[in-house]
This record gives sequence, C-alpha cells and structure tokens, in this order.
Amino acid sequence: MRINHNIAALNTYRQFGAANAAQGKSMEKLSSGLRINRAGDDAAGLAISEKMRGQIRGLDRASANAQDGRLEMPL
Repeated sequence: MRINHNIAALNTYRQFGAANAAQGKSMEKLSSGLRINRAGDDAAGLAISEKMRGQIRGLDRASANAQDGRLEMPL
C-alpha cells in the first residue's frame, strides 16, 4: 500500500491560512480605528484605556450636570 501526499501543497495551505488570519486581524484594526481591539492585542494597555474612558465619561457627565445646574439657578 502506498500513501500519496503533497508536502508542498500542505505547506502552501498552512501558509495561506496564517496569512489569511493576519489579514483579518489587520482589517479589524483598520476598520475600528483603534490600536487595541481586544485583550489579546495588549492586555495592560486595554485595561488602562478602559479606565481612562470611564474617567472621561465621568468628567463629561459632571460637566453636563454643572451646566444643567447653572441653567437652573435664578438670575
């Protein structure tokens, strides 16, 4: 019994899969406009950026509340 195989084709297929995965990751980054899309990209950076986003949202809300309070004050 003889088993036929095509090592060159198998290697090409494996390389194609790796290139396709890398292209998908690049397209995800380009389409979102973010440097970090998920924890796998940069776990520490993602934690820091999420904390900063939360602080920014809090400051924006505080500013809006202050503006609303200023409008409620009688002249």
